[in-house]
Amino acid sequence: MVSLDQNLFACLPVLIFGIIVYAVLAIKIIRPVEKGVVERLGKFSHIAESGLLILIPFVERVITVPTTEIRVDVDEQTVITKDNLNTDVDAIVYYKVQDVTKALYNIQDYKTAIPSLAQTTLRAIMGKMTLTEANENRQQINQSVEQELDKETNNWGIDIIRVELQKIDPPEDVQGAMNNVVKAENEKIAAINLATAVETRADGERRSKIKVAEGEAKAVELRAEAEARAIQLVHEAAQKYFKGDAQTLKKLQVTENSLSQNTKYVIQKGTDITAIISDTAGITPVERKK
Repeated sequence: MVSLDQNLFACLPVLIFGIIVYAVLAIKIIRPVEKGVVERLGKFSHIAESGLLILIPFVERVITVPTTEIRVDVDEQTVITKDNLNTDVDAIVYYKVQDVTKALYNIQDYKTAIPSLAQTTLRAIMGKMTLTEANENRQQINQSVEQELDKETNNWGIDIIRVELQKIDPPEDVQGAMNNVVKAENEKIAAINLATAVETRADGERRSKIKVAEGEAKAVELRAEAEARAIQLVHEAAQKYFKGDAQTLKKLQVTENSLSQNTKYVIQKGTDITAIISDTAGITPVERKK
């Protein structure tokens, strides 16, 4: 009996070690940001959610797949544009695994396949554009690459979130030529703006002169109308009060003009000025009663 107890006591460390090894091999923990694909004897068994997972050692194994958004760099590459210019391009792709079984079993390695496919798609899309168009339509390139990648990776259980084009670097000589073109275009725009401003100012001055001329013409017209009206009134008065005596009316007008223009008359001393004015106007003075 003692011998049996001693044997059991001697085997206890081995038993404890075996339990520890079994626990290490059998117990797995799935994190909240991933899912586990359990295989049994090399075949798909089930999908394990986050939490504690117990496996059968040497019979089952688990492959964890991240389910959060993943960022992958697309290596820099040289792309030939539609106008046969070489340019260095790189980008970033953001994606998310939607179906872990497709991601594992429909593609050998989705982690390397996605950036490789992004490079190919980027070359194809930019090859249809000139270098200028590519620089001016970065957002369009991002959307086009994203749509193509999303369509191609749908069977892999991958959802392409977005694509960001990082840089488009043409050769130095081409970049210098492009800078000169931009500078010339800016100078052209500045010249056009200056010419437009000068033309606008000249047009304003011309319109102002026209308005002044129109005002002066209107004033002349109104003055002429007033003089015509005055003549008409004089004529009507003559017809009414001096009918048949036009000579007397003429004398009165001459006298009025002479007096209004301060015309000077030389008269002898002691001459009655009233008589002179009456004689000039053709009016017979009324004798005063003594």
